[in-house]
Order: sequence, then structure tokens, then C-alpha cells
Amino acid sequence: MLDVSNLQLSYGKRTIISDLSLAPMKSGQLVALLGPNGSGKSTLLKALAGLLKLSKGEVVLDGQNLARSSFEQRAQHVVYLPQSLPASVHLRVFESVLVAAKASALAPDSTQVDEDHILALLKRLGIEHLALHYLDQLSGGQKQLVGLAQALIRRPRLLLLDEPLSALDLNYQFHVMDLLRQETHEHQLTTLIVLHDLNIALRHCDYAVMIRGGGLLAEGQPNDVINSQTLGDAYGVSARIESCSKGIHQVLIDGLRKPIL
Repeated sequence: MLDVSNLQLSYGKRTIISDLSLAPMKSGQLVALLGPNGSGKSTLLKALAGLLKLSKGEVVLDGQNLARSSFEQRAQHVVYLPQSLPASVHLRVFESVLVAAKASALAPDSTQVDEDHILALLKRLGIEHLALHYLDQLSGGQKQLVGLAQALIRRPRLLLLDEPLSALDLNYQFHVMDLLRQETHEHQLTTLIVLHDLNIALRHCDYAVMIRGGGLLAEGQPNDVINSQTLGDAYGVSARIESCSKGIHQVLIDGLRKPIL
């Protein structure tokens, strides 16, 4: 379970996250982190990962205070996948996932790494044919899929994903979300994923958190959070939520309440 309470984070005199508390997030939940550009989503993920120093507040994962834990302690249980992956090193796809597996607390040395498991994961992501390709030979979407493989191979307790679908086509977006949902439920992860596509959040996620201006706007079941009022407040749009097949809801945008320019 992840408990986030009274978080505050500032850059100089500018407060980015302000007294943010969230309801406890259970293991086995896929949580959508929503909000407009500049609302603090990426900053919040970095804070949860322990990459930014909090001005105040606590982040507690299964009783462990992550804000007071060492980097090594956090790395055993928390995986953060940023929007932009680091500059490619001269590794093949398989090698890069193998390195991630060895970094896992479950596999501290090479004798404990199941290479067949790596190949199976690459196959599930649809990139097994890229196993021997070098990272710098890949497209942006392919690199995102490799990043997801590196994250999932470690089986963290807390998985933090910052816009992992941004370079993927529509087919892959749905495929990856189905896979993330399955992995989260099967292995009892707590997964937070930054999304801009609200319909994907409605279709795939168990819970949703919407922030604005570094503070909490709404949280709860996606169908409750994503409504005409919150979309107007967060994004300045006029929107409707309609039911489609199999009881799934979808967002329809009628227009802007207030133009950006």
C-alpha cells in the first residue's frame, strides 16, 4: 500500500507541489495520474521515486518511509520510468533488459537471471525481433517499449511511469495498457501512470488522481473523477461523458471554455 501525505516541494521560492495528500493506494491497483501541462505530474512522480527532496510530507510504501530511505533501499522496491530515456548506451536490447534484471533485488547476480523470462517479456511487448538490435538503432516508440521491459523485469512494488505511451501508435497503446493492467493485478504492484488520453484512463485504470497547480483536484474511480465539471476545471474544456459498448465510458469534447491564446 502507498500512503502519500502532506507533500510539499519547492524550487527556490516557487512551490510546485503544495500540501498534497492522497487516499491510500492498494497493491494491485493501476492508477492514472491526470492533469494539464505544468500541473506537477512529473514532479510528483519524481518525488515519489525519491529523486527530489521534499520540503515536507511523507511517502510510505508498505510501512517503509521512502523519503527517509537510502537510494539503495528505494531501488529495491521502486522503479521510475521517465518521459525521456537517457542517451542510448552501446547495448543491445536484450543486454539492456538483462542489466535491469541484474539490478533488481530479486536478481543481485547473473546466476539468478532467467534469460528465458526476458525473452518472454520482450515477446509479450511485441519486440522480441529487436532483441539483438542496438538501442541507438531504435525508433522512439521502440525505445519506450524497451524502457517498459526494463521496468517490468524488475517486478517492483511501486512502478512509476511518466507518459510511457507518448510515442506509441494506437494499437500498441491498448496492448501496453492491457499488459500493465495484467502485470499490476497478477504481481500486486502499485502502478502510477501519467496519461493525457482520458479515454485510456477510463478504459484501463482502476483509480484516477487529477491534479492542478500542484494540488489535488479529484481522486477516485475513473468514472467519478473524469466528468464534465473536473474536465472544465482542469483543462478549460466543455466535455461530455457518454457510455459506449460493454459499459465503458468515453470523453467527448465539445469545445474550449476559454481559449489558451
